[in-house]
Amino acid sequence: MKSIVVLFCLAGVASSSPLSLNRENPHYFEYRGKATVLVTSGEHYGAVINQDFDYRRYLEELARNHLNLTRVWSGSYREEPGNFHIGNNTLAPKPERFVSPWLRSEKPGALDGSNRFDLKRWNPAYFARLRDFLREASRRGVVVELDLFCTFYEDSMWNVSPLNAANNVNGIGDVPRTEVLSMEHSDLLEVEDELVRKIVTEANSFDNLYFEICNEPYWGKVSAEWQRHISGVIADTEKRLPQRHLISENVANGAKKVENLDPHVSIFNFHYARPPAAVGLNYGLDRVIGFNETGFDGQDDSTYRVQGWAFLAAGGALYNNLDYSFAVGHEGGDFPVSKETPGGGGRELRKQLGVMAEFFRVLPLAELRPAGDAVTVRASDGAHWSALAAPGKVYVIYLYRAGVQPGAKPHFVFEGGEARASQVSVRLPSGKYKAVWREPKSGSVLRTIRFEQKEETRLLSSPPFSEDVVLKIERQ
Repeated sequence: MKSIVVLFCLAGVASSSPLSLNRENPHYFEYRGKATVLVTSGEHYGAVINQDFDYRRYLEELARNHLNLTRVWSGSYREEPGNFHIGNNTLAPKPERFVSPWLRSEKPGALDGSNRFDLKRWNPAYFARLRDFLREASRRGVVVELDLFCTFYEDSMWNVSPLNAANNVNGIGDVPRTEVLSMEHSDLLEVEDELVRKIVTEANSFDNLYFEICNEPYWGKVSAEWQRHISGVIADTEKRLPQRHLISENVANGAKKVENLDPHVSIFNFHYARPPAAVGLNYGLDRVIGFNETGFDGQDDSTYRVQGWAFLAAGGALYNNLDYSFAVGHEGGDFPVSKETPGGGGRELRKQLGVMAEFFRVLPLAELRPAGDAVTVRASDGAHWSALAAPGKVYVIYLYRAGVQPGAKPHFVFEGGEARASQVSVRLPSGKYKAVWREPKSGSVLRTIRFEQKEETRLLSSPPFSEDVVLKIERQ
């Protein structure tokens, strides 16, 4: 009977091979036959669990801007209004509109004022909504990062989780929030394992999907042993299913060198990876390095555009900005952001990130590597830079003006100022080349140069810029 149910769940979804690492260059993705990067400016992770959120409108807005990624939470974690000072937070649904993986019982007394959950009974409406979300995203070419768990940062989050014993009829989860995602409580671990197996099985037929083990485990003292256990549950479950999906580990805020590589993990994601040092530290792993959360650096569009370009031009393959213009009733992304929100977002920023995404997707990604000593930028004017190269074929050099804003939480932000030129030195084999300078904000061509290279090194001067500029050199 169980196998019949599984087959029914998997039926009706035509699928190509799931998102994978590019075979020629595993620092990039392979999706529907093409090497690619994943880029988005997405909502705050509540699209599936918040019944009031119209995710079709949201996904359409992403696709309209050439954005191809979104992150969603599984429902083991949710937030309360006011958490992180996020206005109209999609991850904080009204209690009666929270779509949980588990059914509510007839017994009252949950801390959110509603009935308690039964951790032994699945909620069919949740899994129908999850599958429909994946299906609608697939139709628009949007890849879904499905985060199975999240650190419980404060008691307010733990107080509304179905895993808390106060909120379920099973007596499971009478533990401190710092021990929820651990190997310490066998009954709670069994529930977590069953949730992973159920979600992985229900989602198996979709190609536009990868799983992240846990969001920001480093803030909640989540052990490496527990994370490796969960990645093993994912892999073991998929051994019995037709498809295999990539697994992501969220490593750190900023940068950190990955040690003790989990063989099941193919994507190493970082938050607030500005400047993009995480890429260089971990490039030797031959896996995708991603920047899958930023958005606490103020409202300036230039800040998030610069962060994305700098990361991708350093060799990263994934970028996600938290876009606070998405909210219930504003699924088209027109909720007004303000100084009261941690970051920005909106249609202009999404347009700019779409320009960035399209720029990188037409590059020969399978051949690109960090440029190393093939490129030197004379940055006496204060410019920073990232560069990629397929030596002798194509070079990409991104220059930007940004710096670390001092304070308790240093923010890597756009500096701007007077427009100034920079000089770029590139080692090129002899041949004919075309060099195009573009404005990253709009994609507009600023200057085109054609030249024949006879010397080993070519010196090129940029147009004056106050924010950022990108140079693409192609051998003709």
